[in-house]
Amino acid sequence: MKGIYAISLLIVSNVFMTFAWYGHLKLQETKTISNWPLLGVILFSWAIALFEYCAQVPANRIGFLGNGGPFSLMQLKVIQEVVTLIIFTAFSTLLFKGESLHWNHFAAFVCLVGAVYFVFMK
Repeated sequence: MKGIYAISLLIVSNVFMTFAWYGHLKLQETKTISNWPLLGVILFSWAIALFEYCAQVPANRIGFLGNGGPFSLMQLKVIQEVVTLIIFTAFSTLLFKGESLHWNHFAAFVCLVGAVYFVFMK
């Protein structure tokens, strides 16, 4: 169960992280925050990132082998990167209509699936 909790928290964390890192671009595009100073945008993103850390830190603590979880540190990092890519792909293709997937993106996804395979290989 700890593995499922850790991965679920990583998903939640990455949703907040993606909004913190890229959401302001969409808000600027829709003219919601187009006249904000850079410092205001940074503080806004940090406020969102606080929730990201509230999920990321427990995910790593719960999932880490040294704390009784099922994953090594390297496995946690590779899982996090794959989750990040999936969340970012959904975010960019759904919210940014000019972004689309191409063959090289799918090739990169296949490489990441390979990375997951190799990092879990004994």
